[in-house]
Amino acid sequence: MPSPAPLRLVFTVTTDLNYDQRMQRICGSLARAGYHVLLVGRQWPSSLPLTPQPYQQHRLRCWATRGKLFYLEFTVRLLLFLLGQRAAAWCAIDLDTALPVWLRARLARQPFIYDAHELFTEVPEVVARPQVQRLWRWVECFIVPRATRAYTVGPALAALLEQRYGRRFEVIRNISRLTDEELPPAPVAAPAGGFILYQGALNAGRGLEQLLTAMPQVHGRLVVCGEGDLSAALRAQAAHLGLLASGQVEFRGYVLPAQLRELTRQATVGVMLLENQGLSYYYSLANKFFDYLHAGIPQVVIDFPEYRALNEQYEVADLIADLEPATVAAALNRLLPGGDAAHYHQLALNCRQARAQLSWQHEEARLLALYREVVG
Repeated sequence: MPSPAPLRLVFTVTTDLNYDQRMQRICGSLARAGYHVLLVGRQWPSSLPLTPQPYQQHRLRCWATRGKLFYLEFTVRLLLFLLGQRAAAWCAIDLDTALPVWLRARLARQPFIYDAHELFTEVPEVVARPQVQRLWRWVECFIVPRATRAYTVGPALAALLEQRYGRRFEVIRNISRLTDEELPPAPVAAPAGGFILYQGALNAGRGLEQLLTAMPQVHGRLVVCGEGDLSAALRAQAAHLGLLASGQVEFRGYVLPAQLRELTRQATVGVMLLENQGLSYYYSLANKFFDYLHAGIPQVVIDFPEYRALNEQYEVADLIADLEPATVAAALNRLLPGGDAAHYHQLALNCRQARAQLSWQHEEARLLALYREVVG
């Protein structure tokens, strides 16, 4: 008898697929497990050609680029596209793609899976606009109870969502894949010639304005990888402080994942600074925390619950209680050349020991088990 055709899974995001490392991990794992996977995302004006992946990719082009018009246009375009697709299960990543995906699954009477990459109703851009927040809360209240299965990126967010909706949320953390490549031994002190690295979106609530304000007091240079709503404002702030002219701050823009991993290994310190502007950030578990850890570099991290819990167990970072420029500068200087060499060495050594225990391979097993239970 011929073997059965592979089951098809459709995933939807509003991101540029080239830079979405989380979805590359999820879809890649499912494709390698034998599923036929389609990932649908967004075409930006500056988007590069799609990078090869072991799954199918499709990008939707929209006239609007942001705000209400974008979400309305993207929702309509996504629904029209999905109506022409077939699948065994349909998965929406975050609320901004959930309604058309739920409707498509409903029409086909097939499983609808909700992936809460963040607490969408509590991100700073939504919290700052009460009417917008009320709308997204309505969407959340509609979508979550109707999902066949639901999962999120960390235990704290899962507990919050379970309390809010009285249903189980699985936890599949957004952790880097452990590679066979060996890291060099932990340096005895912060290496000279390195740099501080920030990777991620340049959006409100990421502590980037405070980081730039602190940089004149920091004994090192900063490399920023990513773009976002604050791209122009942050570059203007850096120019005003003289950080661009002096070369102390460099904006690299979007960097493809393979290049970003190599750049991260060359850094001396990583930064992961968030403001408490909503529950999504306060209970977050960002992938950059694990990216820095897997590269073997210590990091300066805001003292929020998920990072505190991990650091108590593995001690790979220095936690700071606030984002005052003096606090940020002191924490960075401790991990830069001329700082506490023994402390830097210990954190770097701990990173190398923790990466084997904190890897995508462990999360992948839970992911595959979830989809086996849903579609076989």
